[in-house]
Amino acid sequence: MSDLFRELPLSSRTPRDESGVTGDWRGQLADVVGEAARLLARVDDDSRSPRTRAFLVESGLDRERSEDDLTGLADAVRSGRRRRIRDLSRAVTATLVLARDTGGAVSLAPLTFGAVALYRTTAAPLPIRAVVAGRTLRSSDHGWEFGHGPLLEDSSERIVAFLCGVSENAPGGGSRPR
Repeated sequence: MSDLFRELPLSSRTPRDESGVTGDWRGQLADVVGEAARLLARVDDDSRSPRTRAFLVESGLDRERSEDDLTGLADAVRSGRRRRIRDLSRAVTATLVLARDTGGAVSLAPLTFGAVALYRTTAAPLPIRAVVAGRTLRSSDHGWEFGHGPLLEDSSERIVAFLCGVSENAPGGGSRPR
């Protein structure tokens, strides 16, 4: 774990320009909304509007946009107020639910998946946290890892889906205890 901390911004690593370090996740949130729009474009017209509404409610973005224009929402988020990791986590969860329900695959940036995974290891319900406690989580497709102890390796999407409660399949092929 100490190796990870040496690479974190504002740590004791070799000094470099860290003026761009921020807790603002609006760019990544806008990308997630764009990914949801891409997934919804594959759905038939009859179910698109209800699925869009469900995404907006689950992501917590329903108060910001009443119509189903996710592309416009993504632009508004990108240029709007600062966003927290909690906002990003909710939107990623809603997108993973949408992908699961429509049979699609989610394509997000490694930083987005990694940040949400790290956040969810502390914010997930206790049964989920218990599965990953004292373990190292490693993304097989994006190259990030964190934690200590025995390795749990899987794709970023599968790791985050488990941590967000969208899937009961724990990283590495196990399932969540009931």
